[in-house]
Amino acid sequence: MGEAEAPVLLELVDVRKSFGAQEVLAGLDLCVRAGEFVAVLGANGSGKSTALRCVVGLLEADGGTIRLAGVPLDAADLRRTAQARRQAAMVFQQIHLVRRLSVIDNVCCGALGRLPLWRSLLPITFPRSVRVEAMRCLDRVGLAARAGEPAGRLSGGQQQRVAIARALCQRASVLLADEPVSALDPAAAENVIGLLRDLAAEGYAVVAVLHQPDLALRYAHRVVGLAAGRVAFDGAPNDIHADEIERLYAADRARAGEAP
Repeated sequence: MGEAEAPVLLELVDVRKSFGAQEVLAGLDLCVRAGEFVAVLGANGSGKSTALRCVVGLLEADGGTIRLAGVPLDAADLRRTAQARRQAAMVFQQIHLVRRLSVIDNVCCGALGRLPLWRSLLPITFPRSVRVEAMRCLDRVGLAARAGEPAGRLSGGQQQRVAIARALCQRASVLLADEPVSALDPAAAENVIGLLRDLAAEGYAVVAVLHQPDLALRYAHRVVGLAAGRVAFDGAPNDIHADEIERLYAADRARAGEAP
């Protein structure tokens, strides 16, 4: 008997989302298992970031089903949905760290969802157990030695790694990264994408929206292309043809009035 498949940690089934008359997600289906690093490519407006924001609750889908670790996100059961959404942590293009706080305090903020309310009002009082856990997360991303420094002193690539450490401190099983390297130089981008790939190897389900097809093809286990809110292709990097990627971005050129 073959080795059992890893569990599905993120599943989107027929997910739809519109903004007024504009349909951004038009029945999106996506499944990501533990241990997978999935890169999502697509032109502007194809629904990449919208899909991630629906998963974490920054946007509410108009229809379809989203499951995290097997639990459906049901607006009728807010408590269960809130608990399930803790399984997903988001890393953004704009690195949302509190620059004046220390690196370790920023990472500790990942634990706020499981702490009593008064702790969230006084984050400087993070319990020792959380600080120990935060140090482990910083060590995992290679920044334990910078724990006591203000986050604002770090380079962009280092700050993005701190944001990933904060996601790990949330104890999420699904890591969502929305254009995490768009503002980084090539070396820092390689470092961050390599880290995400390593975390997938440790059992996380990792989904990264990218605008760098070369990074997607070199690091991801699967590459998913979105067009008009649906999956245009989904496969291993070796199975993705250059013309498939070219067609994804034709929509951007058409909107800009450029020649194909």
